[in-house]
Amino acid sequence: MSCAGDTVAPPVTHALQTRRLPLHPYSPFSFRRFLRLSLALPFVAGCALTLAGCDDDEQDPPPPPPIEQKALVVGHRGASALRPEHTLAAYRKAVEDGADIIEPDLVSTKDGVLVARHENEISGTTNVSQVAKFADRKVTKTIDGVPLTGWFTEDFTLAELKELRARERIPVIRPGNTQYDDQFEIPTLAEVIALAKQLSAEIGRTVPIYPETKHPTYFQSIGLALEAPLVATLKADSYTASQATVYIQSFETQNLKDLRQQLGTSQPNWKLVQLMEEETRRPYDFTVKGDTRTYADLMTEAGMKEIATYANGVGPNKRSIINVDAEGKFLPPSSLVRNAHAVNLTVHPYTFRPENAFMPAPLKVTGPDSTRNEEGLIAELHAYLDAGIDGFFTDDPAVGRRAVDTYNP
Repeated sequence: MSCAGDTVAPPVTHALQTRRLPLHPYSPFSFRRFLRLSLALPFVAGCALTLAGCDDDEQDPPPPPPIEQKALVVGHRGASALRPEHTLAAYRKAVEDGADIIEPDLVSTKDGVLVARHENEISGTTNVSQVAKFADRKVTKTIDGVPLTGWFTEDFTLAELKELRARERIPVIRPGNTQYDDQFEIPTLAEVIALAKQLSAEIGRTVPIYPETKHPTYFQSIGLALEAPLVATLKADSYTASQATVYIQSFETQNLKDLRQQLGTSQPNWKLVQLMEEETRRPYDFTVKGDTRTYADLMTEAGMKEIATYANGVGPNKRSIINVDAEGKFLPPSSLVRNAHAVNLTVHPYTFRPENAFMPAPLKVTGPDSTRNEEGLIAELHAYLDAGIDGFFTDDPAVGRRAVDTYNP
């Protein structure tokens, strides 16, 4: 999944599709929320906890709800805070750490095979720039209106991509991940499905997958449309054809509409999710068609009603739900969750990361950008759970799992 933060997003039917948290997304922050978010007043939080524990008749807290009643933890590109993203090792680590779902971003090879990479330009996530035999593959292309120079998956066959090895994308923020550089291959979608099936057998629960079609208009324009091989690959394995839930996501709209028309109700275990970037931006297929609407238009009541005609959920940038002011402090939640839930769309925002670099100012701790800040991430996630989200994308599923399991509405 693409998102602004990159620069320094179970069973077939589950309760999340109808569940609503008690606090509405447009309610003002309660005092309890303030205590969670304000690290500047830890002594107040301590006093509140002390007072809460003074009841002589204190009883044990109720057991946590079954997992299907909790917000879904999506392993964003795997456990990408702990392993190089979009590798089988990252996906395995995500599930081992408590992710409900694993998320592969999909791009195409020259020979039409879908592989898991954050982008089709792979100089930042592989060792391709150091492989002499591929030096002449470096080119400049325009992807979704933006010129990029590097090496692109669509210029390599699958066999050639398998010669490359994955590397940490943001080594300054995640220096610990560099110890795994050059150890892992670029996986295919089929290999991700096989891993999900294997993990499901190992842990005794179904592990869904959450594939994203990257730059669908671009890939269509070069004769390597993603949708047909995606459907074929998902249907080729009984695990994704009928057993596991599959969430298909896109920042564009037309390919999701086309998929809905093609599939109809034939794949009840496949859910379509409309991703949303910042409000001022627009889906690239809108740009191509001259549609001047932005993602902000899709977040309105009318926009959500339109999305509900072809999708089952939305995946917004987290700041579209709870933004921050000039000092980095949380503002009251927007109407996005309310608008989505009004038409039975689930809401899975992105991306929640454990490093200091990605924390809003009130939740930062002393230290460099690479400092892990697990308590800050838990506090942030609790605020979004208060706002009514149904799940979330996180680079650290272990911390995400802790946040969900310790959340008390």
